[in-house]
This record gives sequence, structure tokens and C-alpha cells, in this order.
Amino acid sequence: MQILTLIINTNVAKKDIKQRHIQSVLCFTTYFKGVQFMQTCKELGCKVMLITSKKLENKEWPRESLDEIFYIGDDNDNVNMENVMKGIAYIMREHKFDLIVALDDYDVERVAHVREEFRMAGMGQTTARHFRDKLAMRVQAQDSGLLVPPFSDVFNNETVKEYIDKVPAPWVLKPRSAASAIGIKKIHTADQLWQILDSLGDRRFQYLLEQFIPGDVFHVDALTNQDKVIFARAHQYMNTPMEVAHEGGVFRSHTMTYGTDEEKALLAMNQAVLQSFGLRRGASHTEFIKAHADGKLYFLETSARVGGANIVEMVEASSGINLWSEWAKMEVYQDEYKLPKINKDYSGIIVSLAKQLHPDTSAYNDPEICWRMNMEMHAGLIVRSKKLDRIKELLHQYANRYYQDFVATAPPREVPG
Repeated sequence: MQILTLIINTNVAKKDIKQRHIQSVLCFTTYFKGVQFMQTCKELGCKVMLITSKKLENKEWPRESLDEIFYIGDDNDNVNMENVMKGIAYIMREHKFDLIVALDDYDVERVAHVREEFRMAGMGQTTARHFRDKLAMRVQAQDSGLLVPPFSDVFNNETVKEYIDKVPAPWVLKPRSAASAIGIKKIHTADQLWQILDSLGDRRFQYLLEQFIPGDVFHVDALTNQDKVIFARAHQYMNTPMEVAHEGGVFRSHTMTYGTDEEKALLAMNQAVLQSFGLRRGASHTEFIKAHADGKLYFLETSARVGGANIVEMVEASSGINLWSEWAKMEVYQDEYKLPKINKDYSGIIVSLAKQLHPDTSAYNDPEICWRMNMEMHAGLIVRSKKLDRIKELLHQYANRYYQDFVATAPPREVPG
């Protein structure tokens, strides 16, 4: 039974790839992303295939860079992995691929499952858990000696009671496998917690409980090759992802000052996380919080993927490094990969939902603007400068103007039941 539908069979690679370890790549994503990854693999002479959701068929995939496209069912949250395995097995009767890559956070575990089944190189299911399961992340980080906010599983009532008796509220209840701030609930009382836990029914085990720690939130976006972080850039959110997701408003982030003790501490902690979690090769997006109460850095979460929310464009603006393209080169060249020259400019991003279908940002005309978002119902800009103070100044100015010009809000996304 053919589960995945073959769409095209063109663009057979003609370049000499004898010096490359990887000659064919199967990309897997149930969201529209990774275009530059696929384009770069093709430019390097690889055969490139894509598995994606049927409902994304009409998206602007780089078809000139794809030899074949296969589709799976439309329910991204409940992908039938048994059918996916059968479909890939059918494809493999006629086609070989050296590598399978997950391009979205939600597909990391799925692709790990495929690698295990077909004995392919790359991250397996146990390691993938460290990058997808927030409970597994915290256990692994804590076992490795990294600071994490006080947390607990919610499997057992007595365990939960002991935790809330010991750890002061407020707490946050987090879905273990959701991305970003999706589905997170802030809780202020024990009665409220028990009510929510009861309402989750047989989905309760899919959550974890953690103390809410006020603080400044940072993210480090990195590339790892041969088990070593070879590129990393630290950034600070001006509004935390949880604030944006639950209260609406404007998303902002910017590069941190190079060479400061704070930046060095973040980069060192990021390296410790990725080494402990077992990332051998790939892109990562890792978040930390500096607590207002004690000034210490705590690990929040990580992922084996390129960061969302157009962070890749912000990183490229400051460094000249496109995370998608360089990740592709690492996968193709493997241990022979060499990182290109890195710039040390500063950059910042501002993005919000917009009340207009096609928001017009032309009134924002400062020379530091180097990128404009082209997406319906969204307004976004990236600025670049030699001076971080100028980046912060522009992001503050733009945030005030955005509320007048663009900002719209939507209810927080919930985890599917």
C-alpha cells in the first residue's frame, strides 16, 4: 500500500559530489519551513526529497530544488507513524537516501523513530526526548548539574502535594511536548492547580509542573558539529515568549553585548546543555532565564532545530551566518565542514500580529532596517547596527508605534485534546 503520494521526479543532481559524504537527503516537516535548507542541499549537488503534510501542498516549496515530494495526512498533531513507516519503506524500494532530517520541532521525535526503524545515522529516540520532552529536559539538565527552576512530574497525587507544599506559588503547568509557550498555564493556588489537573483527565501525564520564576529571558541560537558548538549567538527577549503568547502584544529580541560576563555565561551554559543532551550535529535554539531574585541563570528549554519567529533572519543580520544554509552544509560535508567568516554586528527583531491583511511598514524608514516581513496579518522588521544602544532605541520606538499602527491579538494556542 502506497501511503505517500509521489508528486514530482525532476532536477536530478548533476554536480560532482564525490568529495561529499552525503548524496541524498530526505527532509521531513509538517510545517512550512526549511526552504533554505533544501535549496542549499540541492546547490551542493544532493538529491533532495521532501515529506510534508498534504494541506501544505500549495505552499511555496522550492520545487526547483526538490527531486520528489511525498504527502502524509493533514492532522499534524496525530501523524499516523505506522502509515509513515509503510510509506517510507515503499519509497525505499526504488530510492536510497543517506540522511533524514527533521526541519520542525514537532517532527524531531517522528524522524528519530524513522531512523531507529531503518537503522539510519543521526539522533535516535532517547536523545530526541531531551530536545522535545520538557520533563526529560529538566531531568537531564538537573542530573548534569545545571540549574533549573524547581519542577515536578504530575503522575502521582502525593508527589504533587509534596511539591506544592515545598515550592511556593505561582507555578506554571506546561505541556511536555508543545513548542514555545503553547498551552502553558500560570497557576496561583493549590485549588486552581487540582482543578486544572482534574480537567486534563487521561492527558494529565503529558504535563509537568514548574515554579514560575520572574526574570529576564535569553535565547542562544547555535550550530553544533562533531559534538562541539562551532557557532553560537546570545540574544535577549525584550518581551518573554510567555508574555507575547498569553497577553498579546509585540515580540522583540536583540543581540547581547559581545564579550560581557553575562554573554560568556550564556554561551558556556548553552554548550553544557547541548553536550549533556547529546546533540552531535545540527542547529539548536535554547532558552535561559536570569532570575530577578538571585541573579542566577536557569535552563528553561532547548530544541534541535532552527529557532522560529524569524530568528534565523535576525541571526544572519548580525553574523552573516544563515542557520538553515550552514546546517545543510554541515549535514552534507559532515566532519569536513568549515564555518565561514562571522560578522559581529548587532541586530534586533520586532514582530506582531496585524489588524491589516497586508500591513504597510513603509513609514518605518530608518537606514538600520535590513529586513521586512512579507506575511499576511503580520508586521515585522529587523534592524542592524554597529551599536547595540541604537538597536534597543529603535525597538523601543517601534514597539510604541506598532500598538498604534498594527497590533492585533489572538487567543493563546492550546494543546489539542
